[in-house]
Amino acid sequence: MNDFSVMSLRNRIAFYYTITTTLLIAMVFTSIYFMVEKVVYRQFDDEISNEIAEILEESHISTRNFKGFANIQDIDNDDNDRDSKQINVDNDFVQLVNSSGQVMSKSASLSWCALAFNPNQLGTTYFNSSFGGSMVRQAQVPLITNKGITEGYLIVAVPVKSALIVLHDLQDIFFFSFPAIILTLFVFTRLIAGKSIRPIDKVIATAEKISQTNLDHRIPFPYHRDELYRLSATINALLDRMQDAFQREKDFTANASHELKTPLAIVKGTLEVLVRKPREREHYETRIQFCLKELNRMARLIDQLLMLARYESSKINPNIQTVALFPHLESVIERMRPSALTKGIAITVDHADNARIAADSEMLDMIFENILSNAIKYSPANSSIAIVVQHTATTIVCSISDQGIGIPEEKLNTIFERFYRVDESRSSSTGGFGLGLSIVKKLADLQQIQVSVTSATNRGTTFTLTFPAQEINC
Repeated sequence: MNDFSVMSLRNRIAFYYTITTTLLIAMVFTSIYFMVEKVVYRQFDDEISNEIAEILEESHISTRNFKGFANIQDIDNDDNDRDSKQINVDNDFVQLVNSSGQVMSKSASLSWCALAFNPNQLGTTYFNSSFGGSMVRQAQVPLITNKGITEGYLIVAVPVKSALIVLHDLQDIFFFSFPAIILTLFVFTRLIAGKSIRPIDKVIATAEKISQTNLDHRIPFPYHRDELYRLSATINALLDRMQDAFQREKDFTANASHELKTPLAIVKGTLEVLVRKPREREHYETRIQFCLKELNRMARLIDQLLMLARYESSKINPNIQTVALFPHLESVIERMRPSALTKGIAITVDHADNARIAADSEMLDMIFENILSNAIKYSPANSSIAIVVQHTATTIVCSISDQGIGIPEEKLNTIFERFYRVDESRSSSTGGFGLGLSIVKKLADLQQIQVSVTSATNRGTTFTLTFPAQEINC
């Protein structure tokens, strides 16, 4: 693993930002330098162009109708008194050469020197050259006769020493200021990045302290509602879900272990009593039947727990089809009839013949079986259970009403919770686990079936299932 991969986020932000800004500043400095250089040389070229126009006018020279060098005596008579050995590079320099480059005339400021001549240049050209140990800016203008023949060239030069000093100073400023700017930028960027990601340090510190014993701790929100605020909110929401899931699993484990421990203790105690001394055959049969009943209760509990586990892990995918409601009701009633006959309870069904609904057949049977099982458990002997189906324009409503002990109004909103029992003592006497209605609600939600309940104490309870209608034949 390279060193860059273990670099802190603060340093990586500062590094990337500095690299990007370095390239940008380098481009800006380079552009500024070349723009200044271009402007400077353009001013020199304009100055030379004006100088050329004045020389041509004063010397009566035409660049398009050149009549030869014979009539040109001197292009700069004002400098005749100068010392021919003294070169003043602060003056303008003028020189006339023929087509082969031989100097025909020049200004006195050139003394014994000559300006550079470039025979390969066509037309008026501007270029730099050295003269007297200094740089000059030159213009080379062709002198053409009326027949189109180039007889010679007019060369004018001006010194650019001061401009070069300015450009050199500008270059030095850029060269020496560039590292200082980059270093300063990196330091400040690192400080700003450190301050910006400080909430992340708080997130890390808080997350490191959170365990299953303090899942209620939450990450403090930063002041600004930016991406870090969203990160904190997302992690807090995740912690909320984890806390809920952990609490559900904790409650689930505690309740399941309690429910399984009771029948196991009963079976164990019964068998221990049986093996202490010989008993009558009938006594053995009675006790074994009792143990089998408790084991069957355990099996039902395990099946229901597995159903809830599958639901909560999203492994249940309902197979929704259009089915007739009455055959399912009839099948469930037939399975529940022995329990109902034991208590003398009559089950009736009205107006269900033509109802067709969208549902999963197996899940639908389980819903009806759990509701009817509860109705039979909590109904008094010789009472009745009525199943009534009503058709509306868009729905089919199936209500299951008993004449049992009812549910207090303040507890109606909690009866669908897992392991919830309205009355522990009566639930124990009837063999309930508090799982049936929880399964009903979850399976109904999977099929988009609405479940509601109304009840009055000692007068009975009505469960209502509302299905989207698929086909209604009245």
